[in-house]
Amino acid sequence: MGLTAGIVGLPNVGKSTLFNAITKSGALAANYPFATIDPNVGVVEVPDERLNVLTNMVQPKKTIPTIFEFTDIAGIVRGASKGEGLGNQFLSHIREVDAIVQVVRAFDDENVTHVDGKVSPLRDIETINLELIFADLEVVEKRLPKIEKKAQLKVDKDAVVEYSLLKQIYEVLMNNVPIRTIPFNENERKLIKHFNFLTQKPMLYVANIIEDEIADYSGNEYVKEIKEQAEKDGSEIVVISAKIEAELSELDDEEKAMFLADLGVEESGLDQLIHISYRLLGLETFFTAGPQEVRAWTFKKGMKAPACAGVIHTDFEKGFIRAETIAFDDFVKCNGEQGAKEQGKMRLEGKEYIVKDGDIMHFRFNV
Repeated sequence: MGLTAGIVGLPNVGKSTLFNAITKSGALAANYPFATIDPNVGVVEVPDERLNVLTNMVQPKKTIPTIFEFTDIAGIVRGASKGEGLGNQFLSHIREVDAIVQVVRAFDDENVTHVDGKVSPLRDIETINLELIFADLEVVEKRLPKIEKKAQLKVDKDAVVEYSLLKQIYEVLMNNVPIRTIPFNENERKLIKHFNFLTQKPMLYVANIIEDEIADYSGNEYVKEIKEQAEKDGSEIVVISAKIEAELSELDDEEKAMFLADLGVEESGLDQLIHISYRLLGLETFFTAGPQEVRAWTFKKGMKAPACAGVIHTDFEKGFIRAETIAFDDFVKCNGEQGAKEQGKMRLEGKEYIVKDGDIMHFRFNV
């Protein structure tokens, strides 16, 4: 699907350390602003236990997980929307991603400098969110005068609707509130899609805490503040220790499981981050399973069978005939494809079928 989450934050909050842990790619992590100037892009596997279950059942020659892309974007500073600290370049990188992962420092450490001299999650969040709001305001302010006459004369219906929408957006932004809080309908979303507003993108806050608190961060006041802010502006939050995630990234699966058990944690912060980012973008997974390969595929929730066939290959969508479909639970209960067929659990779905998360599919097509 090619969807991307961009990792942003003030300098020295743990962005590049987190990115290194996600991708094991060794992106530059240094204790000074602008250590990262060009965005680094990393591809990560989406953890899915169902893929392991299918692999054990089918015993294919190979197993291929679905993937998700993260972009590490350089630290933003106050005034970025006016070009401060290479801000215009950074904002353009954010404009290219589908969701924003904002890393927020939730720990005190005198050895790690803070760009504003003191740790304050709400101030840090406000700094970044205001820069995104200012950038969106600039777009709206440039567009409104161009369509104002058309809208007032009511000679162009689309211009009337667009003008009304932009005025609504302007009022919200002027109150320092992100666009994502506005409940647009589908037609309205399509009408403003080409503006690619920054504050309309889904936002996930990553509260970066110290290692000692990973099993119990209930006493961390910084985390409480970030949670309250997330609820306020229609965002989500995940709590991690970037330092621990960096250590985990060096271990194999067995060692990682033991390390997490020792910490008293069931799932790594990175796995949580990937899963929540996946959900934020409305993504789901279907599978193909056969002796050659078992594979997970990403699709947008609500997509119909032909479009999902097109995720595999455009010819599959063009020549779509039908989709032989088995729900994951039925596949497991019936001990595989043959058992599902014998028990009537394999369905033949047509062009209007809306694919469900976990469906195991075999597409019939003719080009």
